[in-house]
Amino acid sequence: MKEYAYFPGCSLEKMAIGYHRSTLETTEKLGVKLRELDDWNCCGATAYFHVDELLAYTLGARNLAMAEKEGLDLVAPCSGCYKNMFFTQAHLNHDPDLKEHINDALEEDNLHFVGKNTVHHLIDLFVNEIGLEKIRNTVKQPLEGLRIAPYYGCQILRPRKDHDEVENPLFFEDLLSSIGATPADYSLKMKCCGGSLLITSRPAAFAMINNLLKNAVDCNADVIATACPLCQINLECYQQQINREYNTHYSVPVVYFTQLVGMAFGIAPKNLGLGKEFISPKKAFEAMKAPSNGK
Repeated sequence: MKEYAYFPGCSLEKMAIGYHRSTLETTEKLGVKLRELDDWNCCGATAYFHVDELLAYTLGARNLAMAEKEGLDLVAPCSGCYKNMFFTQAHLNHDPDLKEHINDALEEDNLHFVGKNTVHHLIDLFVNEIGLEKIRNTVKQPLEGLRIAPYYGCQILRPRKDHDEVENPLFFEDLLSSIGATPADYSLKMKCCGGSLLITSRPAAFAMINNLLKNAVDCNADVIATACPLCQINLECYQQQINREYNTHYSVPVVYFTQLVGMAFGIAPKNLGLGKEFISPKKAFEAMKAPSNGK
């Protein structure tokens, strides 16, 4: 069983508990062990880099140094956490002076950042580390008849990392196909959900969310699949407000890709954190099952 350092971040064990539970359940089925970092700290979130860049890099480097101390690559399910720690490692590896300053601070914790381990987003772990063939072979209940909009969001691939395809990536679609679902042609799949713009400019954020929901409806998606806690909250929790603002009637379930993978693996919904959504995906899942029941 291959092991990785697991960084849940500030969201997964609270507001995104379904993502957390489904992550642990599905990776165990796939023979992967995620070991949560002891005494991990916030990645610095996106905003902190604009407040104190040095301290923000130090926060990310501390998590990376702890994973290095265990000899493990790091996995982050949150797109913001992944982006921050990926670029912390990249910048420190290209700036010896910055690395030296941060290592001086890390000495207080008996830690030292070298920069040799790899930082993975969770969906990268599934697609590229575990592999789609193993996922297909683990499927027990293919999600046939379920049409899913794959929502990448804006931070998994941007800013550009390594040699990733950033114009029209297809790995999310490939993952959904591997569990028997039908990926919708979701043209806004990489547009921002508004992020924390809801705090400073709600009308602008609502306009962005409305566009994403409309696109999901236009491409006949039963469900939107996401890989980020903030994206999930923005797209699901604000639908009532969007409906009032734009005189629309959205009721689009928004779930984590790991919950869909877990369903295809035959894992009980309660173990995947399903059942507490604002917009239940139950009807979509029941419609999915109908063809196999001969109805």
